[in-house]
Amino acid sequence: MTSFRTLILGALGLAPEVLGANLLAAHYTGKIFSLSYTGGGKNATLVNKSSTGGCGTLPAWLQVSEDATTVYCVDEDWNGSGLLASYSVGPDGSLKQTGKAITAGASVHGSPFGKGDDDGYGFIATVQYDPSTLTTYKLPLSNATSILQKLKFNMTEPGPNSRQNAPHPHASQLDPTGRYLIVPDLGADLIRIFSIDAETGTLTACEPGKADPGDGPRHGAWWAPNSGSTTGQRLYTVNELGNSVSAWTVTYPDDGCLTLNKTQTLATYAEGVNPPDGSKAAEVHVAGNFLYAANRADETFGPQNDSLATYSIDADSGDIKWVEATPAYAWFPRSFSINKAGTLLAVGGQTSSNVAIIARDPDTGKLGDLLANLPVATPGTPQQEDGLSTVVWVE
Repeated sequence: MTSFRTLILGALGLAPEVLGANLLAAHYTGKIFSLSYTGGGKNATLVNKSSTGGCGTLPAWLQVSEDATTVYCVDEDWNGSGLLASYSVGPDGSLKQTGKAITAGASVHGSPFGKGDDDGYGFIATVQYDPSTLTTYKLPLSNATSILQKLKFNMTEPGPNSRQNAPHPHASQLDPTGRYLIVPDLGADLIRIFSIDAETGTLTACEPGKADPGDGPRHGAWWAPNSGSTTGQRLYTVNELGNSVSAWTVTYPDDGCLTLNKTQTLATYAEGVNPPDGSKAAEVHVAGNFLYAANRADETFGPQNDSLATYSIDADSGDIKWVEATPAYAWFPRSFSINKAGTLLAVGGQTSSNVAIIARDPDTGKLGDLLANLPVATPGTPQQEDGLSTVVWVE
């Protein structure tokens, strides 16, 4: 329940104070950092409490379990041997490794799925960008873990963008029912869909959703007008190459495959604003009836300060509408995460290698002041795969 103090602070336009919240930030130096955020407004603090390794040389993605007790880490190592690791999360946000498995590397994203004893999940799916593969493993992870299923994607001809020379799966994400896995494919302009056998972990390909040529879909976020119901379900994808977001209607059958139908595509910039050369959209999240996307390397708000795009979601139709662009307080914001209360947005700047905490109004969806900012490890190199890779709240 929202506290009286929170309501008063919100009415005054002030960010509510937080007694203590934990975040995790992964960095391409091979470390995962446990951060602590406390206070609010001028009293906000963000500190680095500890760090741990064990997820290879290039930890690219962190996936937190729903109960926030387990974190899975995916290693993007390009040299033919990577790691897939799991950690338990302590009350203070510190990590203790519980398992790891050797992989072929090049993984950029992963999600647990299916039934099992490992935090309710039995399997984990990872995607490999350049190898054009989707790979699954049985949980829990160990030195004896081997590949359960490996799917190789192909395409008959290159796409219109020079980066679309081959399929490039960029994420493996569960739908809200846990019955399907989607894989946005930047190279093939597809949202690949797989039905899940929850007992065996077997994935079966369905007819994919088709993005526009050159969109380059990267990640997705789900929304429905009523929590816990698939009625009116929508998927929103961020398109890295097209610098845009797309809205999709979602149809659930009694039996068989989920289907997607694209209804809208809007730029990640205001009408009449052209994306600067070298900019590329990165991440997408939903909070309430608002959608957010991150733009990398646009420096809309000055040197090394890129932008976040905000859209409203029509509660009846699920259609999206441009609202505004606001500062990311980061350079090359590869990831961002919104806390459960909807009052704070954490941005992970890859090249600036910082975590920025921004105030958010849950009612209006507006992003506000920079509350805290913390440099993490070493800065990255513009347009290169170094620096900070991802940030996520643990709650």
